[in-house]
Amino acid sequence: MLSRGDLTDDEWAVLEPLLPLGNNRCGRWRDHRQVINGIIHRLGTSCQWRELPERFGPWQTVHKRHVLWSADGTWERLLQHVQAAADAAGDIDWDINVDSTSVRAHQHAAGARKDSPPAPTMPKGPAQSSSPEPAGVPGGGGPAGEALGRSRGGLTTKVHLAADGKCRPLSLVVTPGQRADCTQFEPVLDKIHVPRTGPGRPRRRPDSVSADRAYSNGVIRAYLRRRGIRCVIPEKSDSRAVRLRKGSRGGRPPAFSPARYKQRNTVERSVNKLKQFRAVATRYDKRGYIYLGTVTAAALLIWLRS
Repeated sequence: MLSRGDLTDDEWAVLEPLLPLGNNRCGRWRDHRQVINGIIHRLGTSCQWRELPERFGPWQTVHKRHVLWSADGTWERLLQHVQAAADAAGDIDWDINVDSTSVRAHQHAAGARKDSPPAPTMPKGPAQSSSPEPAGVPGGGGPAGEALGRSRGGLTTKVHLAADGKCRPLSLVVTPGQRADCTQFEPVLDKIHVPRTGPGRPRRRPDSVSADRAYSNGVIRAYLRRRGIRCVIPEKSDSRAVRLRKGSRGGRPPAFSPARYKQRNTVERSVNKLKQFRAVATRYDKRGYIYLGTVTAAALLIWLRS
């Protein structure tokens, strides 16, 4: 099972140079390592912020740091840095797989104020950009973007992700639980952004993509053809029946590799790794961008410890 313990010295050596150095109003921040260890503890135990052990410092500091880094994309940029190092070492399998998973939202995740302010900003540091708008949450941080949906089971959120061939998340998008998988296929692939450690553009195009029948439609196949990406998506039975009924006018069946499709289990295993973190398996965050930050922080740990 994935370790939920504090950062090791090697893991801290990777993250330390990328973290912001201080705050213009308050001087230097409390030790980042202590705060990140508090966030990891909450990820693994899903405890209330105010119940954090004293060894992590004031719980308000840990909570605020997580909110700020979720808002300004610091968690995402840390994840991209770790991915870039893995890509430079040839450690990423670019035959990727796409899927989604539903997450039950606790009743405390509901009730975000409709007049709540947008995602907060913070002073720029080495791992920050000028845009405070959180990516990966439809509607941004406003009331329409809290990524909460209602179903017979109650409040749910859906996490859409792409995983590499080694069961590690490459990109993440959160939506309300009733959102159809196929509508988020393009956003998930467009969010893949692995920078180069040297000169060159970030890598955004995988070698191949595999997905289940929920993603089998003409729009997705046309999108992959435009980008020159080989796809392995089984044809739906009703689509096949229509094609056969048209005869020669129905065209050829889409290419499909059963051997490649068997590798789709890597995205399911990636979901299992994410849900080892109790704060991911059940959503407690009221704001959509904060929950996305929670999932991204869990993905960062998966990459650091893989």
